[in-house]
This record gives sequence, structure tokens and C-alpha cells, in this order.
Amino acid sequence: MAVGKPRGKRFVLERTVLSVIIKLKIQLEQEKHMKFIHLSDLHLGKRIHGFSMLEDQKYILEQIIQIVKQEQADGVLLAGDLYDKPVPPIEAVQELDRFLTGLASLGISVFAVSGNHDSAERIAFGARLMQERDIYLSPAYDGSTAKICVEDEYGEVWIHLLPYVKPAAVRHAYPQEDIQTYQDAVQAAVRHMEVDTDKRNILVAHQFVTGAWTCDSEEISVGGVDNVEASVFDEFDYVALGHIHSPQKVGRPQVRYCGTPLKYSFSEADQEKSLTVVQIGEKGSVQLHTIPLKPLRDMRKIRGSYLEVTARSFYQGMNLDDYYQITLTDEEDIPDGLQRLRTIYGNLMRLEYDNQRTREDQEIDRAEEIEKKSELELFEEFYQLQNNQPMSDQQRELARKLAEEIREDEGREP
Repeated sequence: MAVGKPRGKRFVLERTVLSVIIKLKIQLEQEKHMKFIHLSDLHLGKRIHGFSMLEDQKYILEQIIQIVKQEQADGVLLAGDLYDKPVPPIEAVQELDRFLTGLASLGISVFAVSGNHDSAERIAFGARLMQERDIYLSPAYDGSTAKICVEDEYGEVWIHLLPYVKPAAVRHAYPQEDIQTYQDAVQAAVRHMEVDTDKRNILVAHQFVTGAWTCDSEEISVGGVDNVEASVFDEFDYVALGHIHSPQKVGRPQVRYCGTPLKYSFSEADQEKSLTVVQIGEKGSVQLHTIPLKPLRDMRKIRGSYLEVTARSFYQGMNLDDYYQITLTDEEDIPDGLQRLRTIYGNLMRLEYDNQRTREDQEIDRAEEIEKKSELELFEEFYQLQNNQPMSDQQRELARKLAEEIREDEGREP
């Protein structure tokens, strides 16, 4: 036994040393990766059911700056919808200024594009001046796009900035090309970027990619006319997308929506908001992980009768400063129910009823809606429900032709 003890100690020591070496090696490998924080859809200045979100946005942006600092990120990829409106309120402009200045003071580069909620010209204002502080803003689309080269020990990384584009803008830039759809437009815009696929390439863009699942706070065109296939972006090592508010990949993991930093509708109440951290190594090496964000006030949905939700035993222990949607199940409306409930739930945003009357009203509304819609629109809705993605232009055209053939056959019957 006396002989065995030193060997046991030596084995433990060797294993400990080996473990330390492995950890150091992993750390060194991670340090070789260029690191970016993918962020989008700030919607600064947004109001929800009459409530200003500016205080919540200021809180979350300060949290993001701290995360960027802790992660020792090389840059922030900001994928559009910086503001909620093309002409944002002064307070929203001041908040974006504070955020960008905070990142610049840390020596963090920012690569930002305008989204469909932004004015591309307003976002681009002062872009050449801000470049001196490594704040890169996409110019309004005129046929060319900005691209910035950064370097690490593996060589060049090209970051391409593609603002939200519509077919009309790309058609104007390239009148000789046949550009009808969003697919045509984005395909042409990417083609004219002349991407060198031997290098590492990152795209920052703001478009609706086919297959992404949506929530109530987004503005999506009826029938999916603004859809773009993910294959358009095949030349890029990573695609930092904005526009869809739920974090998700589309197709391959390297084509990704990071989602909004805050919840902007009650359909997002069960989501956990996060930042996406992108680590770029040598060509072909992209590592992703997310960091949760904690809001100043969360969004919550509760339901029950008026007596249930106003009972102290029901709400005891809940954070009553959060934003609430309450669904009352009482058969009769509660007089002045919204204001009475706000004496407990101070940030009650929305009050609904779920009872026999509202269910009958919904059935009537649905029946009237169906009557107003064409056969093709109803079929498109059914297709999206079954497949969790809208029809492509080719599928829509095929369905239209089949519907016409069926109507013609019915017309020929005696």
C-alpha cells in the first residue's frame, strides 16, 4: 500500500495538469475566433397599447453594452429596424446616439443596416463621419452596398451591409434586368456584391426569409410576397438577419434571426429573448451561442374570472410591475374593468373576454372574413397552416391555374 500511494498521487497530478492544458488550449482556440454580437429590431420609440417602451429599451441597451464588454466582442452586427418609425421621436434618436457612443467608447465596431421601419436616408446620415469611430452604417440602396474588411490571423473577413430592399429600388438600379419579386430583387442585389467566396464573408441584412415563423408584432406582407429563399445567401459564411422577432435559424444554422431584445407582443410572452454570439475562425468555422437578456418588465398573460384575478392569493408573489394581458372568463363585462384591474396590475396593457358572447362574435367575424376571401387566398392560408411556411411564387401560380381550370370544367358541365 505504501508503494501504491505515490503512484496514485502522481496519476492525480498528471490528470490535473492535463486538464489544465486542455482548458488553456480551448481558451486559446476561442481567442483565435473573431467574435461578433448579432442584434436586430431595436424598434426604438415603440409604443404598445399606448405604453411607451423607451425606458425598457434604455435598460436593455445598457445591459447589452455590458454583455458586449464582458464578451470582449470585436463588433456588433445590427440588422435593421433601429427605430420603430421612419421619423422617430427625439428621445429614440437620443437613445440610439447613446448606445452607439457607448459601444464606440469601448472600441467596439458596429455594422448596421436600415430595416423596413427605418428611413434609409436618415440612418445613413453622418455615416462617413462615424466611420472614423468604426461605426459603419448602410447607405440608402442605389445598386451598390457597403462592405468592410476586418482582419485576424486567418486573414480577411468581409462584412457586407444590405439594407432592406424592395423590388422597385433594385429595378431602378438595374433597369436592364427583369426584377419583379422580392426574390428577384435580393438575388440581384447579392449577385452585384461580387462576393469572393475564397474569403470569409458575413452579410448583415433585413428581409423575410421563407420558412421563418412569425409573431404578432411583425409587419409581414399578405400572401408572403416579400419572401426570399435562404439559398440566395449561400455564398456567405454567416448571415445576420433582422425583421423576424423570434430567434431562429432558417435552413442552415449560419442563416439566423437573433430576434428582438424585448418582447413587443403578447404572442412572444413565452419566449426568452437573447443575443446571438458569432465566433468566426478559419474559413468554414462558425460557432454560435446565445446569451439571455433580462428585461426591466416582462410580458405576462393571465386568465380567470374577475374575482379570481383580483384575489390576493392569486397575484401574491407575482411581479405586478410587469406588463399584463388579462383574459376574463366572466359571462358579463365588468363595468370599468380595465381601470379597476389597473389598481392591482398597474401596467395592464390589454383586457379581453373569453365567454359565450365573444366566441359567437369570433365565429361571425371568421365567417365574414372567409366570405370576403378568394379561393386562392383561402388555399394559401391552408397551405401555410399545414407547412409552417407560405407558398412560393411558383406554387401560387400553379394553384391559380388549377383553380381556373376547375372553374372552367364546372362551367362546361350540363
